[in-house]
Amino acid sequence: MSMDITAPMPGKIASIAVNVGTQVQEEEEVIIMDAMKMEIPVYAPGAGTIKEIKVKVGDSVNEGQVLAILE
Repeated sequence: MSMDITAPMPGKIASIAVNVGTQVQEEEEVIIMDAMKMEIPVYAPGAGTIKEIKVKVGDSVNEGQVLAILE
């Protein structure tokens, strides 16, 4: 079963801490966003493997937008 990793608020992608194929644990930091002049970490909703990354550094994203897919 796959899980979407989504943006918690509008912002810009500052860094991506994982690659496709990376194994992550629940609550592990996956992406850092810049929002409201702060760095906002985005965490994995569960343990699994990163299947797809849908954004790149510098992309502007909306709240709820899918950033990556975890399998």
